[in-house]
Amino acid sequence: MVTQYPTPFRRFLITVPSMVASTMVAVDITIANVALPHMQASLSASQEQVLWVLTSYLVAGAIATPLSGWLAGRLGRKLVMVVSVAGFTLASAMCGLATDLQTIVIARFLQGACGAALIPLSQAILLDINPPEDHAKAMAIFALGSMAGPIIGPTLGGYLTDALSWRWVFFINVPFGVVSFLGMIAFLYETRNEARHKFDMFGFVALAVALAAFQLMLDRGEHLDWFDSPEIQVYAAIAFLGFYLSLVHMFTARGTFIPPELFADRNFAIGSIFSVLIGMVAFATIPMIVVMTQTLLGYSAFQTGMIGLPRAIGTLVAMLLVTRLVAYIDIRALLIVGLTITGFSMLMYSWMDLFVDGHALLVAGFVQGVGGGLMFVPLSVIVFSTLPQHMRNEGAAMYSLTRNVGNAIGISALQYQYVHYVAGSRAGLVEGVRPDNPVLQLRQPDFDFGSVEALARMNAQIIRQASMVGNIEIYHLVFLMALAMVPLVLFMRTGRKAADGAPLPMGE
Repeated sequence: MVTQYPTPFRRFLITVPSMVASTMVAVDITIANVALPHMQASLSASQEQVLWVLTSYLVAGAIATPLSGWLAGRLGRKLVMVVSVAGFTLASAMCGLATDLQTIVIARFLQGACGAALIPLSQAILLDINPPEDHAKAMAIFALGSMAGPIIGPTLGGYLTDALSWRWVFFINVPFGVVSFLGMIAFLYETRNEARHKFDMFGFVALAVALAAFQLMLDRGEHLDWFDSPEIQVYAAIAFLGFYLSLVHMFTARGTFIPPELFADRNFAIGSIFSVLIGMVAFATIPMIVVMTQTLLGYSAFQTGMIGLPRAIGTLVAMLLVTRLVAYIDIRALLIVGLTITGFSMLMYSWMDLFVDGHALLVAGFVQGVGGGLMFVPLSVIVFSTLPQHMRNEGAAMYSLTRNVGNAIGISALQYQYVHYVAGSRAGLVEGVRPDNPVLQLRQPDFDFGSVEALARMNAQIIRQASMVGNIEIYHLVFLMALAMVPLVLFMRTGRKAADGAPLPMGE
């Protein structure tokens, strides 16, 4: 039976509300970060307490993301999307209206739980309403929102906080949520799997507990000195036990929450591993670059946003280019080129110093964006090219989860390594601050070792220099990681096989 696809105009009407919803969720991953100090003052919270505004959102998203695939198959994709966008919009309004910390943390948890389904199901929708030859274009559109969202989030959040108040970081979602809600009701078709699978409560609880503990460990480890903290040790033990039980249950029981058939598909299995690694290489470095630009190079939030604009432009250019190249070039070759360009952009960042000019930052950001755009679209196409159509809901949910997990692991791992690089560099620089050092005598002959003010200025300069060295070392490390990922691409296959089962109705 030949699948009936909607007309191009109908695809457009379905794509717009889906992309508005997924972009809105992607932006919210980072938009609240810059507003935390303002929230802390307004809600009379400590620095430790206000971090739960971020943690609650991430934990809820980690728990609910794998659940979205099962819900879409059982209740219908349209119903899940409509309820999710309505809940996300309502929770956003609750965040903006909150007058105490407890309310905003609960609202952020609801926001993360409701938004978890929007990104993976939007990807599944775009795959299903477009014929296979248009999948690259569809994934380029999807990637534009999911990749650009975290990039523009801090800049948009900083502008709204400075121009209006931190509450508008959340209120901005309301009009877009209403537009997406109405568009989905009007243009999405309802569909659900004919086979009704019993809900695997044990599998879901084991995975949810593991993901929640793992996210808490990654999010709070930096602030609690990692495994020197009993709290982090407990999170790690719970996460290990939860993942162990999930794996054993998945491969030994029937009708499990995560279908093992997903990972029987070689492209999907390797692509999921690749997605975790890309989350570390392509996305985890962006927060470090933003912090470096503002704290070490002295750029304002708006200037930092403008410096990051070429990264988004590079991503757009690459995605427009790759949609035309996939018909003529092996997708694996595009992935390798994307990895190489991404690695080179990290090498460009590793050549910088505290006196780097804006032009070098603009060029490096553009190159980084091109590399990311060349990786994301081909990877999405190749991962789903051999996956049966009836498994796209679960596949999109798990694929989205792997990218989020990779991002979280990458941010924590790079930050951990960055602290060690900074400490080592600072120790080396401090050793040189002594009266018998000829270099110090040459550069600062009048330096007064008895002056507290002079020593304080020297210490501030040492910390600044050591921090830059830490950034440089991290960028060089990521460059090596990107090159090390190239052989993994060769294990993927590019052929397509027919999706089994009945096709989805037109428009869904």
